[in-house]
Amino acid sequence: MSECLFCRIVEGDVPADIVLRTDRVVAFRDINPQAPVHVLVIPTSHHANAAEIAAADPALAGELLAAAAQVAEAEGLSGGYRIVLNTGADAGQTVFHVHAHVLGGRDLLWPPG
Repeated sequence: MSECLFCRIVEGDVPADIVLRTDRVVAFRDINPQAPVHVLVIPTSHHANAAEIAAADPALAGELLAAAAQVAEAEGLSGGYRIVLNTGADAGQTVFHVHAHVLGGRDLLWPPG
């Protein structure tokens, strides 16, 4: 999907700070980080959202989560981290290629305070 930003990152057409790459998953630093560690983990194949990948390839959905845990460990997030998957525009998804946000490096308790 040449119009998909994340597909273009997978292909190497758009530069990204890659932190993990396998045959089926790529992880890279978010360009607008919301925490000290903010890494996006995506499948190399295009799936619009979490529901779509779960239906089409449950094993790949599992690989996505396993890669998120691997990234968190490599980033030193032993005290905890958050994995966020926004599904659909009403949930705040803006790039329609499924991606898991790995967030950590500070207190991420919700609600704050």
